[in-house]
Amino acid sequence: MPTYRDEAVILRTHKLGEADRIVTMLSRRHGKLRAVAKGVRRTSSKFGSRLEPFMVADVQLYQGRSLDIVQQAESLGAYGADIAAHYDRFTAANAMVETADRLSDAEATPEQYLLLVGGLRALSRGEHAARSILDSYLLRVMALSGWAPSLGDCARCGAPGPHANFVGQLGGMVCRADSPAGSPKIAERTLALLRSLMAGEWDVIDGASPVETAAASGLVAAYAQWHLERGIRSLAHLEGTR
Repeated sequence: MPTYRDEAVILRTHKLGEADRIVTMLSRRHGKLRAVAKGVRRTSSKFGSRLEPFMVADVQLYQGRSLDIVQQAESLGAYGADIAAHYDRFTAANAMVETADRLSDAEATPEQYLLLVGGLRALSRGEHAARSILDSYLLRVMALSGWAPSLGDCARCGAPGPHANFVGQLGGMVCRADSPAGSPKIAERTLALLRSLMAGEWDVIDGASPVETAAASGLVAAYAQWHLERGIRSLAHLEGTR
């Protein structure tokens, strides 16, 4: 059908002409979409505010030749204002939507959409530390994309753990025989925190010390950026405020 509806998270927008925008969205059923929202930059626009980054909307689109056209948008989750009011939440949310943009395509799964919506909702409500929400999101979305880090057996040879070295380039924890020279060793508590971030065990995550949280964040960032093949620009701002 030339017209269709879907739920979508707004990832980013670009200006087009004098009053239009190109909106990049991660939808629940159609994967990543790029569509033109006509007239949304005018003050009289009825749904311009619903098509801003971090917002979740029920959108109706018309299939165009190159880009689809947004015909309607109804708000499902107005998270933008609460996120933008706090710098740590804002930078974490930017890193999340940037990662979602990199990993998503037309075949993106509903689980990727739901994971991002849940992360943005938690950020807007301040349910947990912003960096911990981001770290949990990064580990879980990487797993959904087929890049789950090995946090038990050796990622290289499969030797049963526990192991002490984490090498993101090799896929996670590695045994002593497969550890490159100078590879970092991580504490047992840091490894336990990584497992909790992957599983969403927030009682453990919230109770971790700042040292453990910082160590886990560094490993998560290095792992994600290695597999994405280029840096997540928003992470640089988070590192600068730690």
